[in-house]
Amino acid sequence: MNKRTAALGLLLLAFAPVSAMAQSELNGANTAWILTATALVLFMTLPGLSLFYGGLVRSKNILSILMQCFAVACLASLIWLVLGYSLSFGEGNAWIGDTSRVLFSGMGEDSLAGDIPESLFSLFQMTFAVITPALIIGAFAERMKFSAVLIFSTLWLFGVYFPICHWVWGGGWMSAMGVLDFAGGIVVHITAGVAALVAALVLGPRDGFPKTAMPPHNMTMTVTGAGMLWVGWFGFNGGSALAANGDASMAMLVTHISAAAGSLAWMTMEWVKFSRPSVLGIVTGMVAGLGTITPASGFVGPGGALVIGLSAGVVCFYATQAMKRVFKVDDSLDVFPVHGVGGILGTLLAGIFASTELGVFSGQGFADGVESIGQQFGIQTIGVVAAIAYTAVVTFVLLKVTGVVTSGLRVSREEELIGLDITHHEEEGYKL
Repeated sequence: MNKRTAALGLLLLAFAPVSAMAQSELNGANTAWILTATALVLFMTLPGLSLFYGGLVRSKNILSILMQCFAVACLASLIWLVLGYSLSFGEGNAWIGDTSRVLFSGMGEDSLAGDIPESLFSLFQMTFAVITPALIIGAFAERMKFSAVLIFSTLWLFGVYFPICHWVWGGGWMSAMGVLDFAGGIVVHITAGVAALVAALVLGPRDGFPKTAMPPHNMTMTVTGAGMLWVGWFGFNGGSALAANGDASMAMLVTHISAAAGSLAWMTMEWVKFSRPSVLGIVTGMVAGLGTITPASGFVGPGGALVIGLSAGVVCFYATQAMKRVFKVDDSLDVFPVHGVGGILGTLLAGIFASTELGVFSGQGFADGVESIGQQFGIQTIGVVAAIAYTAVVTFVLLKVTGVVTSGLRVSREEELIGLDITHHEEEGYKL
């Protein structure tokens, strides 16, 4: 049984009458761990992702990208409170939740989701809703109106994130089918990556792309953010066990192995192809390794994590090269080739390495019920294809709607040349 599905069953007890809830007792150890994990996941967005993205843009747009990350985090948090949690984890039907938990209705100090406070469960899930639209920002960095970013992010959460979250983790049709997604390969990385690709195509490239070089303005900042992402990812994956147990510790172990393998694989590919390893390459490989292990982190063992991490470094490296050099798509900060491709790869590989048939590379029984690699791989493929198709279509429509509301998605060419820090916020990131 999927760990998230099991957790959902426990969560539903919180929606039952008091007599049923009374049968569950608060587990202090589990509560303490999920409190820590929640802080770690928020740390991934603020400041981790903010600094990682901030260093990658040009200096004239540093405040703009930080502002977008910060504002989206605040916006997503309030939307989650008002309706997002209810639509994602309310009982509802196979496609969407209900409105029974609007404004966290019925949630008190003593309400439990399994053996942790329901307030904590909802807060932990909120941090996932925060980071997912924040990831998309990297695709249209340096050229989208701030008003359009806020409106699109709001519509996208309702149109894409909440439904797919319910499908996979909220008892929806993917959960019933048996799709394995421990910590967000489909829910976070595929949705954000595909949305990023669609956004990059709809907005078009930055002025001067691909002929004008647009190197990161502060790699020190990017490496600092990358380190925060790595540490925060322990909460992202380890916390998804929703308990302080062997599943959580194994998820953290395989997360670390995949990140290290992805870093060295990307660095090696770059070294061979361009005769020198770059700092940007090794940290991007780390993110690829982390994103790719995410859906499989609760189902695979260390051997499987090694293969997944190495695969992530190689596949995502070539995907990034193809996006820029072959297809000429200006996904500014490589959201689709890293998160989208990584999420697809990891979700598919979860169906292979969760099996107990592969010896040292197997999941060692973590994914109960996975007996046939072929059958599970087929289920994973259906989940991946459905998520890609749904996200692409809805994202395209929402971008068009946003463009109508904001009289165009893009800033003017003059504003783009000057930089969004001055033109949108009347501030400068640096005064040297």
